[in-house]
Amino acid sequence: MRVLVVEDERVLADAIATGLRREAMAVDVAYDGGGALERTSYIDYDVIVLDRDLPVVHGDEVCRRLVEQRSASRILMLTASGDVDDKVEGLGLGADDYLAKPFVFIELVARVSALGRRSAPALPPVLERAGIRLDPGKRLVEREGKEIVLTKKEFAVLEELMRAEGAVVSQEDLLDKAWDENIDPFTNVVRVTMMTLRKKLGEPQVIETVPGVGYKL
Repeated sequence: MRVLVVEDERVLADAIATGLRREAMAVDVAYDGGGALERTSYIDYDVIVLDRDLPVVHGDEVCRRLVEQRSASRILMLTASGDVDDKVEGLGLGADDYLAKPFVFIELVARVSALGRRSAPALPPVLERAGIRLDPGKRLVEREGKEIVLTKKEFAVLEELMRAEGAVVSQEDLLDKAWDENIDPFTNVVRVTMMTLRKKLGEPQVIETVPGVGYKL
């Protein structure tokens, strides 16, 4: 899942980004509304965590522009005010969800995860393919009834392959969904992750390499 955190309080923004990355999300950060609009012009985000009171371009205006552009990104609006009127106003701008500060981080993770599921075509809550069962909610992977312990990046890569339902997923798409903008596009991290993932999934091999294109399950 690709997430953009837009928050002008840098310590808070970086803390949110770090926490979401620990949940195997690919997270970019913008510290003002102008930076947010710039990033959304060339990156498709699943979820945008958007503070309302932003410099350069106000969060409300960022939300309006994204809605006008028919962006597919789901917007979780953050604000220091939890008044009902403020929530109604924020949702009226086109936000998909609203969370007041201060918030409990596990609730933020749950809301971002829920919005991320809504940003893509509806799929069963538990994914099953090629004898593999993946439960995103419980972070559980099983093959033929045997639990397989994966790292968060391995889990994220496998989830993207399973969500593709047999279609080829390019290395670029995997980098986009499982890592973030700071990753070197020429890195071999996808290939290395795929090697360890295949080893853990065992025989017979179910992840196929399509030369020059990507991978499919």
